Amino acid sequence: MRLCPAGPVLLKCVRVCCRRGRGRVPRCVREAWGYTHLLARSLCFNSLISWDVVNDSLFEPVFWAADRLTRWFGRVFVCLVVVLTSSIVLIAYLVLLPMVIHTYAPLWIVWHLCYGHWNLVMIAFHYYKATRTSPGYPPTMKNDLPFVSFCKRCVTPKPARTHHCGICKTCILRMDHHCPWLNNCVGHFNHRYFFSFCVFLTLGCVWCSISGRNLFIDAYNAMEHFKALEVEQPGVPVKGMGLLIGIVPPEAMNGQSSYQTPPPTVTFKDKLINKSVIYMWVLTSTVAVALGGLTLWHAMLISRGETSIERHINKKERERLTKRGRFYRNPFHYGRLNNWKLFLGVEKKSHWVTRVLLPSSHAPHGDGLTWDVPLRKKEPLPV
Repeated sequence: MRLCPAGPVLLKCVRVCCRRGRGRVPRCVREAWGYTHLLARSLCFNSLISWDVVNDSLFEPVFWAADRLTRWFGRVFVCLVVVLTSSIVLIAYLVLLPMVIHTYAPLWIVWHLCYGHWNLVMIAFHYYKATRTSPGYPPTMKNDLPFVSFCKRCVTPKPARTHHCGICKTCILRMDHHCPWLNNCVGHFNHRYFFSFCVFLTLGCVWCSISGRNLFIDAYNAMEHFKALEVEQPGVPVKGMGLLIGIVPPEAMNGQSSYQTPPPTVTFKDKLINKSVIYMWVLTSTVAVALGGLTLWHAMLISRGETSIERHINKKERERLTKRGRFYRNPFHYGRLNNWKLFLGVEKKSHWVTRVLLPSSHAPHGDGLTWDVPLRKKEPLPV
């Protein structure tokens, strides 16, 4: 098939027009188009492309904005925790303590005072240690430690169980997650403080919710009664004779004054006390439910020898090997009891009291860089 003689001439004209049109396109538009074209081609940079890579690339602006907001709100969340906890403590001392002293038996008063102060000390200690303790970072200098991967952002080797935190802009040893309520990452060296804080804060909220249930009901009924008294209107002047002769005062019948009901004897202090009790019970009950679920989730992860990040990784690896007819076993799972011993740092029987039930700043087991993998049925600890 032969081409038309005018074909080459027409094709040349089209090319010249395209070249002239290209020069008319603004430079900013050409740069934006080139950058967009480069991003589209980067999604197919090799044969290992997957939907996870595509989604991460598409949602990278969203992740960047979330990291910036979380970093900025970190200190706000810490101040919020301190303010809310302090408000509950003030209500307990100024409102509930006088009620407890005049209501409960001496033995119950002693128990409430001892348990409440112990719980408060444990909450304050573990929260302070969780926020001020470094989660642990891999060494940046050259060393001979074994590593499993290479961090593209930090440009440093990553030991086992180490992950990069986009908010802290560094790698964290045995990273669990970045907690905005601590304004800190939860890693190898402060994971125990974070979990203990969650446990004792949940116990304290449950204790306040259960022990203050009757006080909450009384305060709620009192507030409803106060509202009913405020809705009631005072008496109106009665004019005329009729059947009310001999009942109302003569001054009211003459129109000189009005016969009114006395104002309700409700003071500002009574309203403040009842509102404080309602506020304390609602806040502690809400935190007990929400934080209790988070605490149970982390307890399950500790029993399995996993972190929040490793839970997701192990699940995907387990599904991948299941399709191939193979079984995946977590190499850092030493058995439930041994996992708790390693996590809490329990090395002898007395440590269950001195390191678990009392404030303790002991270091966790290991350095977070290397991990021993004993047999599953072997006891790594003597207890």
